[in-house]
Amino acid sequence: MSDYTLDSAEGRVEALRRMLTIRSFDETAGERFADGEIPGFVHLYVGEEAVGVGTCAALNDDDYIASTHRGHGHCIAKGLNPKYMMAELYGKADGYCNGKGGSMHIADVDAGMLGANGIVGAGPPMATGAALSIDYQGRDQVAVGFLGDGAVAQGQVHEAVNLASTWNLPAIFVIENNRYGEGTPVEQQHNVDNLSDTAAAHGIPGVTVDGMDVTAVAEAVEEARKRARAGDGPTMIEAETYRYRGHYEGDEQVYRDEDEVERWREQDPIASFKERLIDRGELTEAVFEEMQAEAQATIENALAYAKEADDPHPSEAYEDMFGDSVPEIERFAQQATARTDGGDH
Repeated sequence: MSDYTLDSAEGRVEALRRMLTIRSFDETAGERFADGEIPGFVHLYVGEEAVGVGTCAALNDDDYIASTHRGHGHCIAKGLNPKYMMAELYGKADGYCNGKGGSMHIADVDAGMLGANGIVGAGPPMATGAALSIDYQGRDQVAVGFLGDGAVAQGQVHEAVNLASTWNLPAIFVIENNRYGEGTPVEQQHNVDNLSDTAAAHGIPGVTVDGMDVTAVAEAVEEARKRARAGDGPTMIEAETYRYRGHYEGDEQVYRDEDEVERWREQDPIASFKERLIDRGELTEAVFEEMQAEAQATIENALAYAKEADDPHPSEAYEDMFGDSVPEIERFAQQATARTDGGDH
């Protein structure tokens, strides 16, 4: 299992630590984006930390996940290093994708993170493909595809779930229902009470859990993993959660009011899990404050690293495009090198 299974006190404390790290990372990313330091767009995971951490806590280290456009939390939950994540946000050569992917395309295949993705609903097809490779090679793994409530209506999602269910592939589909598809309330998007009800169309189990409760998420994913590895096919899990920030940074959020946000903040996944650990005698307020400070220091160090990291050389824009050599691409790279080295910027 992962190195922070919720079956032990140490694992539960580590899960809390990862949620703190995710929140610190994304709050810092939001601040730096607002200051104009980070290019492109950022979509923050603040408020949803229990879903990513609960999911990954129930997985083995070599299991796969396929993310969404809101993928920072998934990355940290899966064990990626915030230093190289922040470098990627800043477009630096030391980023996970050498500065080419930015916030929405962080990936580390060696760690089982198949990538965040700017295409709505693209995670499930990737997870089904990974699950097919697992099944074909007879490996003891599963593949998780994350998707949002807005993605549930995507055709490619149902194609992926249909294939996985028909072939009994070891896949798990985790819907992060944060109540809004961009600015559209979930009630105006779908004609079902629970998004997990759509699993019935594919003849697989569908379960809805409290996505603000890291333990509830972990238990559901653990059960789904057991089912998948027993050869019984995929499970669809709906985690009801909430994003405290807008769909993207800069979103005016005219579709909701602050009272609604505050009501959800009262169920905060970090604060509630902290209190449970204190009640169990596994944590003290002083230790929690130390963990908060450590998480903030980790992200501050990651930020400093990203700012000092080198920019990629213009010629590197043409690397990693094709597996085999392509003469035309090589020519473009040589021209970019000549222009840059010759001082023509």
